[in-house]
Amino acid sequence: MEDFTYKISEQQKGERIDKALATLEADWSRSQIQIWLKDGAVLVNGETAKSNYKVKANDVINVTVPDVEILDIQAEDLNLEIVYEDEDVLVVNKPRGMVVHPAPGHTSGTLVNGLMHQVKDLSGINGVMRPGIVHRIDKDTSGLLMVAKNDKAHESLVDQLVKKTVTRKYTALVHGHIPHDKGTVDAPIGRDARDRQSMAVIDKGKHAVTHFRVMERFGNFTLVECRLETGRTHQIRVHMKYIGFPLAGDPKYGPKKTIEFDGQALHAGVLGFIHPRTEEYLEFEAPLPVEFQALLEELKTAVDTKEK
Repeated sequence: MEDFTYKISEQQKGERIDKALATLEADWSRSQIQIWLKDGAVLVNGETAKSNYKVKANDVINVTVPDVEILDIQAEDLNLEIVYEDEDVLVVNKPRGMVVHPAPGHTSGTLVNGLMHQVKDLSGINGVMRPGIVHRIDKDTSGLLMVAKNDKAHESLVDQLVKKTVTRKYTALVHGHIPHDKGTVDAPIGRDARDRQSMAVIDKGKHAVTHFRVMERFGNFTLVECRLETGRTHQIRVHMKYIGFPLAGDPKYGPKKTIEFDGQALHAGVLGFIHPRTEEYLEFEAPLPVEFQALLEELKTAVDTKEK
C-alpha cells in the first residue's frame, strides 16, 4: 500500500472530493477514486470521507492506495480480431460463442483471457475479473466491443455510455413479418419475477429504448437493424420478444428449434464513440459472421423456391 496526503487550496474549495483528487493526481481517474471512497481508503481531516463530500480550504486528505491485485487469470492465445488499437482504447470483434469475461467456474476461453495475451495494458477500474471491459455483449452475440487500456480512457467511455452518445447498431434476425419499416420500443426492463435468470418488460424496470428499422424480409422472418439508446441486459432480445418478434435461434426468449443456428441471430455490427484523448469521433463496422450470412442465404433460397 502507498499513502498520499494533500492539503486543499482556496481555489479548490467547493469541488467534489473525487474531482479535487483527480486534479491533484493526474494518473487517478474519478471512477477509481470513487472505489477508494467506497472502500474507506480516503480520509478528510482524519474522518472517512463520503463520496459526495465537497472539499473545504485547508482540508487535509489522506488516501491509502492499495497494492495492485495480481490477476489470477491465465493469458491465452485466442487469436482475437482487433479492429483498432492505440495507447488508450481498442475495438475487438468478438466471435459468437465466446464469453466476455471470466466468472466462477468459467475462467478460460473468454475475451479477457485473449486480451491479456494480445494487449499489454488494460484498465483496472472494473476489477481483476474484467480488466479493460467497458460494456458487454452476450456469449452468443457476435460483434464489436470497445476496451479501455487505462483508467482515464475507461472513465471517458463509461461516461459516454451513460450520456447515450455511443453509437451501437446491431443486426438481428427475428421471427415474424414486421409490417412497418421502422419503429421504437420504449419499455422498462428488469429481472423477470418468474425466472430470475431472465429479463422482462416490467413496470418497475429500468428505462430502456431500442430503435429498429427493417432491412429485409424473408417470409416468416425479418432482418432488422436495432440501434440502442440505452444498454440494459438482453435489451434487444427482450424488446423484440415484447413486440411479438423474438430473435431467431434465441434459446431464452424465442421459440425452440425453428432454425439451424446455435444461439440468437444477433450481431453488433456498428460501434462509434468519441476518442478519450483526441476527442475525435471514431466509428467501426464489422461484417456479419460467415454462419449468419449462410443462414440468410438459406432463408433467401427457401423464399425464392417457394415463390417459383
